[in-house]
Amino acid sequence: MKILIIEDEYKLLEAIEQFLLSEKFVVEKATDYSTAAQKALIYDYDCILLDISLPDGSGLKILEEMKREGKTGNVIIISAKNSLDDKVTGLDLGADDYLTKPFHLSELYARIKAVLRRKNLDGSAVFTLGNSTLSFNERLLLVNSIDLKLNRKEFDMLAFFVTNKNRLVTKEALAEHVWGDSFDLADSFDFVYSQVKNLRKKLKSSNSDIAIENVYGVGYKLTT
Repeated sequence: MKILIIEDEYKLLEAIEQFLLSEKFVVEKATDYSTAAQKALIYDYDCILLDISLPDGSGLKILEEMKREGKTGNVIIISAKNSLDDKVTGLDLGADDYLTKPFHLSELYARIKAVLRRKNLDGSAVFTLGNSTLSFNERLLLVNSIDLKLNRKEFDMLAFFVTNKNRLVTKEALAEHVWGDSFDLADSFDFVYSQVKNLRKKLKSSNSDIAIENVYGVGYKLTT
């Protein structure tokens, strides 16, 4: 799962980033309006944490642009302003939640999980396909009730496939979503092919009903 943090308070940004990394999220960040707007409009995220008071613009303007472009980023506003007008405006523009600073990281985490459940899994944190059950909160895959051990990237890839079930997932989208900004440093997609190959091998050896098909020259598709 990939999260974009838009926040100009560096200590808070670092605290949120380290906490989310410890919870196995892929994290990208932006500290100013122009960088934040570019990332939010170009890339796809499971959740965006948005400070509406940025040094060179308003986070509400980013929401306006996202709404105009038809982008849904599962946005949680995090703001020092406890303003009813800002809250109503943000929610009207498409934000999913509003959290006033200061807040506990555990509360933020609970809000993120709630947003992901509502948007990606119709309110559920568990996905079942045949004999296989994927628990997003516990980061577990059970096949015939037996824990199938996946490394961090394998789980993140499978989660991305599951939330895009029956849709074409390009190798570019998969790499950018699972590896985040570090993908830009890669010279090829060999690391993606290798991880997908390992994941498919584990699914097949465990007799999982989850199948990831190759779409030649383009990417992959999880089918039912």
